Amino acid sequence: MFSNLLKFILGFLLAIAILIGTGVATALYFMNRTAIPPTKPIFANDHPSQRTQSPKATEAAATKTESQPKATSTPTPTPTATETPKPEESPKPLPPGAYQGKVTWAQGLSLRAEPKQDAERVGGVGFNQKVIILEESDDKLWQKIRQEDTNQEGWVKAGNTEKSEGNEEVQQPEKPQQDQ
Repeated sequence: MFSNLLKFILGFLLAIAILIGTGVATALYFMNRTAIPPTKPIFANDHPSQRTQSPKATEAAATKTESQPKATSTPTPTPTATETPKPEESPKPLPPGAYQGKVTWAQGLSLRAEPKQDAERVGGVGFNQKVIILEESDDKLWQKIRQEDTNQEGWVKAGNTEKSEGNEEVQQPEKPQQDQ
């Protein structure tokens, strides 16, 4: 009888130890899984050639470019000519009520077709990317934006963008030119 009681108590303690051990192992597993940040999403409008170049590769390309103008001075004006239209394209007149801004959410934002959380995803915007905020939803929870580099439009959650600081400086010189 004493050995049966001892077996019962030992079995009971062993069962409790197994349950506690399993619970702790499961908790640690899920805590470690949530501690790993997800991979950065790759969108159709991303430029993989720009992201994959390392600074060393850029320096090597710059060294090659420097050696080519010594042989002929003609290639030097060509890159300058292609770079010149880019700054001219960006100061397009903004729609009424729109302003320039940038993305402040570190992981980037998902562009949605409508101002709803469950709306279709139409693209994405990276951290610190320049955007044009076109309008806000009626409930002020969503903002319609346009990406400056791709002109893709969509809705993002409000509060994840901020107005660019140099925005007033860009718009004020345009107003006197328009009045004259």
